[in-house]
This record gives sequence, structure tokens and C-alpha cells, in this order.
Amino acid sequence: MSHEVKLTGRQVERIAEPVDGATLLLAVTTGLRRGEILALRWQDVNLEAATLAVRRSLEQTTAGLKFKQPKTQKGRRVVALPPITVEALRRHKADQAKVKLFLGPAYKDQGLICGRVHGTPVGPNEITAEFAALIRGSKLPQIRFHDLRHSHATQLLRQGIHPKIVSERLGHSTVGITLDVYSHVLPDMQEEAARKIDLALRAAMQRTKQS
Repeated sequence: MSHEVKLTGRQVERIAEPVDGATLLLAVTTGLRRGEILALRWQDVNLEAATLAVRRSLEQTTAGLKFKQPKTQKGRRVVALPPITVEALRRHKADQAKVKLFLGPAYKDQGLICGRVHGTPVGPNEITAEFAALIRGSKLPQIRFHDLRHSHATQLLRQGIHPKIVSERLGHSTVGITLDVYSHVLPDMQEEAARKIDLALRAAMQRTKQS
């Protein structure tokens, strides 16, 4: 069986460019920080169990890029993945395998999920700049890459997910930090809580009348 892979240089770039579908989905559906996403390795992901483990982060220092351990124990965490992200990662892994075959020895395999075309790490500042350029070239609202993390948390809270679960996904050291950062969501949650109490009481009163 032939293992020849026919790809153009531009196809390779498109498959492995830092701000791709897999990178964006990880940010939107997990709430991970940019450094955490850029440090993810395939060994940190269990596609069968639909989970990923945050074990390290990538930071930009004066001496260059450096992998580091999470600052707190809560930063080391396991995050559940939605099916859409699992599917995207499966495709991304298959595409990355094609790039490896195409480049051969030129590919510097570090096991990274979101790396450069040759397999080496992408700097956090680079991902921020590329995302900004992507947004400028679209009709989307002018947001930062970090805002994808905020959007993840905000949507979960508005969907009624317990703040403790949101805090665990974000890797906050305490749930109090989560509530302080996302206090702007609380008024809507209060209104929803009042609405649900009203519905529950009215239903109970109706059952009493009928009995």
C-alpha cells in the first residue's frame, strides 16, 4: 500500500496554521487560556473519553518560549469536551499526520496539538496577533483571543451551569474569583431564578386546587 501524500506547500500551511478550527474550538468550548492551549499535547487528550488534561502552559519570556506548570493545583485539571470539539480534533490529528509525512525529517515532532507548520511551539503573542488579524479581516465583532475564554464562561453561567463547575473548567483557584469576574452575568441569573420559583409555586398551587 502506498503512503505517498500529495500536498502543496500552501495546503500544509493551511492545515497547520496556528489559528485554525481546532484552536478556536478549544478556546470557545473549553475556556482554556491561550498558553494552556498552545502547550497541549496529544498525550493530554483522551478522544475516546472526550476529555483533556491541563498539565502545563506555554509562556513568552525574555529568554524565549518556556513551558511551565500551572500556578495552582486547581490549574491542573481535567476538562470535558463536547462532541463537536472531539470531532474537530480527530480531523486535525489526521491532517497533522499528513503534514508529518509530507515534511518527513523536517517535522520537529513535540507532540503539540496546536504548533507551527514544522511542529515547534507557537508563541502566545503570535496567536494573539494572528487572531486579531483574522478578526480585522472579517465582519465579526472586534474581540481578543482571550475574550473567547470569557465567552465560554458567560454562556455556561447563562445556561444555568453551577458556578463551581464553571470555576473548575476555567482553573480558577476559588469559585469566588469566578463570581467576581463574571458578576455582570448574575443579574440575569437572579431574574431567571425568580422566574423558575414563580413557575414552581404556581404549579404547586394549581395541583393543590385540583386535589
